[in-house]
Amino acid sequence: MKSSNELRTLLRSIDHKSYPAYKSLAGIYQFGSYLLSIDHVQGDPFASPSSLHVEIPHKNAGFPTFTYEKDCSRIALQDFLTRRLASQFEDFNFKAKGSGKSGLLSITRCGQEVLERSACQITAAGITARFHVGFPAFGRTINAGELEKILFDFLPRCVENSFFYRKLDGKQVEQAVFLAEDQEAVRHILKEEKLAAFVANGSILPRKSGVSDLPLKDSVPFVSPASMEMTFTLPHRGKITGMAIPEGITLIVGGGYHGKSTLLEALQNGVYDHIAGDGREFVITDSTAVKLRAEDGRSIRNVNISMFINDLPNKKDTSVFSTPDASGSTSQAAGVVENIEAGSRLFLIDEDTSATNFMVRDDFMQQVISRDKEPITPFLERARDLFEKAGISTILVAGSSGAFFYIADKIVQMDCYRPVDITDKVKALCKDHQAPRTQAPGFAVPSFTRALPPYGRGRQGGSDRRGRDYGRGRDGGSRHEHMKIKSFGKDSFSLDKETVDLRYVEQLADSEQTSALAHMLRYALEQVIDGRKSVQQTVAVLEDLLNKKGWEPFCSSYVPCGLAKPRTQEIFACLNRFRG
Repeated sequence: MKSSNELRTLLRSIDHKSYPAYKSLAGIYQFGSYLLSIDHVQGDPFASPSSLHVEIPHKNAGFPTFTYEKDCSRIALQDFLTRRLASQFEDFNFKAKGSGKSGLLSITRCGQEVLERSACQITAAGITARFHVGFPAFGRTINAGELEKILFDFLPRCVENSFFYRKLDGKQVEQAVFLAEDQEAVRHILKEEKLAAFVANGSILPRKSGVSDLPLKDSVPFVSPASMEMTFTLPHRGKITGMAIPEGITLIVGGGYHGKSTLLEALQNGVYDHIAGDGREFVITDSTAVKLRAEDGRSIRNVNISMFINDLPNKKDTSVFSTPDASGSTSQAAGVVENIEAGSRLFLIDEDTSATNFMVRDDFMQQVISRDKEPITPFLERARDLFEKAGISTILVAGSSGAFFYIADKIVQMDCYRPVDITDKVKALCKDHQAPRTQAPGFAVPSFTRALPPYGRGRQGGSDRRGRDYGRGRDGGSRHEHMKIKSFGKDSFSLDKETVDLRYVEQLADSEQTSALAHMLRYALEQVIDGRKSVQQTVAVLEDLLNKKGWEPFCSSYVPCGLAKPRTQEIFACLNRFRG
């Protein structure tokens, strides 16, 4: 480790040299109350900016232990500090002049959700913050004076104003932490009370626009029907009242544009905590909830979809079903089974984005096309068994078929964005109509032992005839160059030139989660997937490694700013959609 004075001397010695001379600055430097590490130096002023991080010991940062001793409060504090440093950077961004990205100061742009990110991590030792700096240049010549401004003036002020408790408003820090603890308390209450979700009165569900996740101004606040209203007492906020959706099968109905999909979208995002002012702070959903939909064209590998699809005309075995180009019904059937495998306890379904023939078959169609000629057992006939025999609830938005009324435990009508409990009214009407078939024989939860095949013998490592290891370094890592990752926002990434399409994995909240999935998949292919471990075992290895060792094992030479932790369900989804 070198001193900050040594960095200053080294920096001045390379002034006006060719830009690649900046690489000599890589290393760790002591800056009084924190360490500065220059992890990666860009090769050109127009290239992606350089990666740096700072480490502040707890004794210097001075945050009270209660602000980070619980996981939920630690993640909330990390999020608060990331947003704080981002706001500080705005005051100094591009104030150091030069060509290309010279003078850029940037860190993660957080959305409305509170996610665990590589940008800021709090460990037993202290706080680590990762960010980017555009090293200044005249053309392609080093401008050391401007970088000196950044490292010795701008950055120290930003660090001090962001990561030293004495410089912050303690009340704001407390509010962020207490909100997270209250949200965590609601999640515990859901389990205790056997609830699938909770929507607090006064919540603002509509969003500003299709490209903005901010709350819509002047929208109708959510008010629970009296029959579904419950009041909880939270550790900091005190009493909170709202709509409690019980486990089981809940139907959301109503006319077009009355708020059905808006409510479902709020529920699917309720697997994450939200920041104060979002409007959905207390829209809390079972953390394992998964939004299911049809995904025409996706690949499926060795999934047992026999509870939904059987007796195909081509005699294909649906207990180990594979296809590179799934139909809407087979993709949705696979989605159900894959998410049972992923441990989901709640399915969220919108009829509009589902395969019609997978969801329901009416009586007239069954008279025209006899049951022995139809290989699909619709979801309508499996939903009750999924709950009663597998413990998986369903919240379904429906608008075209009344058959779902017969299986619902609760029916909520959205009327001008206001929910109305119409369960008793609809159940009375059901008595006057012939009930459709709502159950089918042969329900059985598959055993989940399927394994993924190894991806390329050379990359996997192994041993030669003399028992010597090949393909792995001393630390167990691959000696081969890592497979190349290229991210395309939230929707997809490519790994080793193979694109993984995640467009329809709708609960990915941030492109940084997609980037993290790319790194985790690469590690899995190189180090974990061996043709013997099941998919469940593979995901368990990845999560255990992330929880115990952080991001380091998944990255090559340094941990970048720009990764966010995905849920278990999205890790499964990523593995299931990799065609390689």
